[in-house]
Amino acid sequence: MAELVSGEAVALDLRVARLASRGCALLVDLLIQMTLFGIVTNVIGPIAAVADPAWVAGLTLLSLVAVVVGYPCVMETATRGHTLGKMLLGLRVVSDDGGPVRFRQTLLRALAGFLEFWTFLAIPALIASLCSSRGKRLGDVFAGTIVIQERASGPAHFGPIAVMPPGLAGWASRLELSGVSDGLAMTARQYIARFWELLPEVRDELGDRIVAEVAAVISPPPPPGWRPELVLSAVLAERRTREERRLAAQRAYLRRLRGLPPEPPAAPPWAPAGGPPPPPPRPPAPPPFSDPGPGQPRFLPPQHYPAGPYRDVLGGR
Repeated sequence: MAELVSGEAVALDLRVARLASRGCALLVDLLIQMTLFGIVTNVIGPIAAVADPAWVAGLTLLSLVAVVVGYPCVMETATRGHTLGKMLLGLRVVSDDGGPVRFRQTLLRALAGFLEFWTFLAIPALIASLCSSRGKRLGDVFAGTIVIQERASGPAHFGPIAVMPPGLAGWASRLELSGVSDGLAMTARQYIARFWELLPEVRDELGDRIVAEVAAVISPPPPPGWRPELVLSAVLAERRTREERRLAAQRAYLRRLRGLPPEPPAAPPWAPAGGPPPPPPRPPAPPPFSDPGPGQPRFLPPQHYPAGPYRDVLGGR
């Protein structure tokens, strides 16, 4: 899982692209580039018969640079991280912080790619990717980018992770969260996402350790007796809600500057009858594990748990 953090208001369930898929995307892009260069060469051919040889050589060099460097640079900038090969394989280039790539980054990747793929036959890229824990080639290292897998390779077992437990909503609304770093939030989120894949003893020990790190940088401290995954879910949900409010206020301010009418209020995702659900009398115990299916992890939630740990409890049902 890539450490892609954007204020917890952006989906982060994106995996680092595997070497095989990147290689297939590269072959597609190289084929497209060679086809484009062949077309350009056929256009320049008749001109070479009547034009000055130096002028033809310069035009050929310019065409080569436009195809080899310009194609990936323009495509990744215009499509926010895609080339035709990456689109076909479901890959995307993003910044190390999870944001979209900028022109400077795509240009650095394209220039490094000329040396890696066209000059040294992809050997430096292969060595760098094998030595990097996130599969980065030299162009990614220089540009501060990472290639991720946009399309999941299998069925998704989890939906939204950060859901507010009703019994912790009041505590979470008073939290001081400025000390929660993006890295710590990402650690908590990955723990919740992998909650059902961990052995129970490992799961509880790791959860207690992460909660201790979170409790050291927030105020007030978590109420006693609550399981760690519920506390972490409350912190992440509150962090996401505040980020969404900040972004909404920013959008409203920009609309006022442009003289546009305010956006209509969004409907709440769910509205329980009779007001908010009462807090549970005590923190619920984790539900039982189901038997794994063929090729699935050992510990999986029952089928009626569509997303996250304790979805029935967190949703107030």
